[in-house]
Amino acid sequence: MTWTEHALALLEPGEPTPLIEFPVAAPGVRLLLKDESKHPTGSLRHRHARALFRRAVLDGLVAEGTPVVEATGGNAAVAQAWFARRLGLPYLVVMPGERSEARARPVEELGGACRFVTPPLAIYDAAREAARESGGHFLDQFGRAAEHDLAGELLAEERPDWVVVGAGTGATSATLGRAARAAEGRPIRVAVADPENSAYFPGWTLDAPDYATGMPSRIEGIGRPRMEPGFRPDLVDLVIPVPDAASVAAARRVRAVTGLPVGGSTGTALWAALELAGRMAGRGESGTVVSVIGDAHPRHLATVHDDAWAAARGLDRRAHDEELLRRTS
Repeated sequence: MTWTEHALALLEPGEPTPLIEFPVAAPGVRLLLKDESKHPTGSLRHRHARALFRRAVLDGLVAEGTPVVEATGGNAAVAQAWFARRLGLPYLVVMPGERSEARARPVEELGGACRFVTPPLAIYDAAREAARESGGHFLDQFGRAAEHDLAGELLAEERPDWVVVGAGTGATSATLGRAARAAEGRPIRVAVADPENSAYFPGWTLDAPDYATGMPSRIEGIGRPRMEPGFRPDLVDLVIPVPDAASVAAARRVRAVTGLPVGGSTGTALWAALELAGRMAGRGESGTVVSVIGDAHPRHLATVHDDAWAAARGLDRRAHDEELLRRTS
């Protein structure tokens, strides 16, 4: 077996992630959560990383021993480091800001290397230069946004009326949108839940592919200050803006129901899913809404699940807590 054949075998999909029934006070509507925290690296970014590596191997951009470089942080870096180790490839991630042990440690424990760069937007040029100097490959998750296998797996399990996700690179909503349009039978629609400061909601609403806010999202993993190349407005049926305080409240509600310490992106998606469920019930419609648990990790206990963290950011969830109890009881 060649290295390429071995690599492609390692990059085959793993076990399907589970669907969790979630309470919803919308007559005739069923709400399911697709729990992506059950991947080996604990997040939806596991699928993104596998797809990026697979595409790079198939295109001949990554071969045995090729150094791999990315500009990112958080779950994406951990997932990519995990696959790089499995493939025996050197991995370097360029992260924004000053060095943080909390961000660097999970990558370094998997054998990867971290480089921190300021200002934050300089990470992309720094990663390209690092790839050039090492003779390696810049994965470029935002530029390439390789489509992954979530849609095929989900549609093999369920036939939802709506699927709700957040958008970072845009790959997940594009993957789902393309599969939904190709599926036979009753329509499957895709909604993107968008946090404050993100460009996706105004860009989609105004049909402005170059729309930019220039402001960072406070919800880890989703929302972007500009419309990214991987985001396909034509494959999205609806974009729902979600207040950041509502994302915090909804993440806590998921933890209260499931016990999972989910991140803010899961809360954003849940709030939008409950909004859709309410609209369906109001129109007398029945059906199924699927929302995505992007990740779950104890580190979130010190962020969206922590009162002091929320208060320091002016995120008062109390009014949203009351609304969530009404919608999920």
